[in-house]
This record gives sequence, structure tokens and C-alpha cells, in this order.
Amino acid sequence: MLKEKLLNDLKNSMKEKNELRKNVVQMVRAAILQVEKDKQITLTDDQIIEIMAKEAKKRRDSLEDYEKGGREDLVNNIKEEISIIEEYLPKQLSKEEVLGIVKDVISEVGATSMKDMGKVMKAAKEKIGAASDGKTINEAVKELLQ
Repeated sequence: MLKEKLLNDLKNSMKEKNELRKNVVQMVRAAILQVEKDKQITLTDDQIIEIMAKEAKKRRDSLEDYEKGGREDLVNNIKEEISIIEEYLPKQLSKEEVLGIVKDVISEVGATSMKDMGKVMKAAKEKIGAASDGKTINEAVKELLQ
């Protein structure tokens, strides 16, 4: 189970005195615990992967701001955090793979124009899951529904 793997990785990073890895794993575990307490549920591995994908997205979004601000120290730190989180995520699909899946989804839902974008996005996100971010899926849908 993913929660146990995170706990073991936390212990190992503490033993190895790897501060950055320890902090990232702690942050992910805290986000998981927060959702579990708020909703009073025990999360499945798929739900945990979704939380991790959101955490990675937050960092990617802040990365642009730090790059614009010229904060190279923070840029490198954020890139390392993203790479640590991505170790737990499923392999990310390429743009071509996403386009192929979105094509299938468009034919499944019978989409013909941009008016159907919401239906296509919903179905594509369910099918792709955390294997691609929403931005890439969105770009593929726009490209194919033009």
C-alpha cells in the first residue's frame, strides 16, 4: 500500500539525513491525513495518487513564478520536490498517447464541437487519471475539437 511505502521512505530519509526528501514525504503524508480527517474516510491508493498529483501541480505552478522572479535557489528546490513526488506517481503519458486516448473518448461520447468539451474532459480525466495533468488533457481536447 502506498501509505506504508511513504512511511518507510520517511523513516529511511530520516536515517539517511536527507532533509528535502523527508520534508516532501512529510508534506504528502500531511495532505493525505488532512483529507482523511476532513472526510472521515480511509483513502485508497488511487485517491492518494490524486493528492500527490495535486501537490506536484501546485509546485509546477509556483515554479513559473519563481523563475520569473529570478529565484534560482527556490527553482532548484521546487524541481527536486517535483521529482521526488513523481517517483510515486504513475508514468506520465506523452502528448501523443494523450491525444490517442482523447480521440477515443471523443468518439465514445459523440462529441462534435467545443460545446462538448466538458463531457470530453470529464470522460478523459476518468480514463487517464493521474497519468497526465489536466492542462495536457485540455490542450489535446481543444486541438481535436477544433
